[in-house]
Amino acid sequence: MPAARAQVLLAGLTTLGVGGPARRFVRASTDAELIAAVRAADSRGEPLLILGGGSNLVIADGGFPGTVVQVATRGIEHSPDPGGPAAMQLTVAAGEDWDGVVAACVAAGLAGLECLSGIPGLTGATPIQNVGAYGQEVAEIITAVRVYDRVTGEVRALAGADCGFGYRTSMFKQDGSGRLVVLGVTFRLARGELSGPVRYAELARALAVPDGGQAPLGAVRAAVLGLRRGKGMVIDPADPDSRSAGSFFTNPVLDDAQFAALEKIVAEHSGGDVPIPRFAAGPGQVKVPAAWLIGQAGFRKGDLGPGGARISARHTLALVNGGGATAADVAGLARQIRDQVRDVLGVELTCEPVLVGLTL
Repeated sequence: MPAARAQVLLAGLTTLGVGGPARRFVRASTDAELIAAVRAADSRGEPLLILGGGSNLVIADGGFPGTVVQVATRGIEHSPDPGGPAAMQLTVAAGEDWDGVVAACVAAGLAGLECLSGIPGLTGATPIQNVGAYGQEVAEIITAVRVYDRVTGEVRALAGADCGFGYRTSMFKQDGSGRLVVLGVTFRLARGELSGPVRYAELARALAVPDGGQAPLGAVRAAVLGLRRGKGMVIDPADPDSRSAGSFFTNPVLDDAQFAALEKIVAEHSGGDVPIPRFAAGPGQVKVPAAWLIGQAGFRKGDLGPGGARISARHTLALVNGGGATAADVAGLARQIRDQVRDVLGVELTCEPVLVGLTL
């Protein structure tokens, strides 16, 4: 196991750029090193934080009072798909850069990940969050997740169907204990130069295809990157609006009664008939864009929050470190947004990034 370092500042290892030091820090470049570091922390009874790309994470200013293990494993394997030559299996180490994997698949004519272009972070985080964007989710194509079980000490594989995937969640996230450490993920990808059906209206318009139409993989990737870049959602050192943790709130899913109550509040609040954007989310349920709700509650792009925190000038869902922001600043702004949306519109927003040592 590589030697641990003490008091490593974590702010520089997150895309938001906030967070204090780790009491103990280990960088694991193999599965054996990763498992050994986790076992060592568990044997000492220390708190443990598994750190990937730091893109969906807000760490408290006081840092982390235990061991932080940074996942730096590498490796991609191709194998035949049991269903036949129209598809193939791709097994990816947890520490592989996610967008690099997507780019390689698009270049190789493997469809299924193209709408997930430009999402920062590592592959091991994708099943935890059930990463999704522009009408695609990894839940649709994950066939297996290989994990280390901290309770039994075993390495085992979970079928995709057993991972409890839901909207931006999974059994890994819902468990809350961090019992299962992701080591690798296997995806089933279709062979071909065309994407699957484009199911997101904004992307379909950008590609000039009908809803449910198809487009070349490279064109889909380019369009997604363009849309994300326009919202400050592609990491770019030259773009201060990309210094964020991505979307800070998930889009709330409302049942019929909750949506009817929202319609009434919006009509009263606006003094007129304002249509509420919504997407089907299963029988008797709709998904409402959190960004729209935030705007209706009175917030605008670029609004300043406490200290150095602000709302992105490009997207109200991203909270940005405008320079010198603390984790407390960011949490304070998030709390203000959540409370005002609840008080004005009666809808409770749920935080999407993982909060370490912080509460809203």
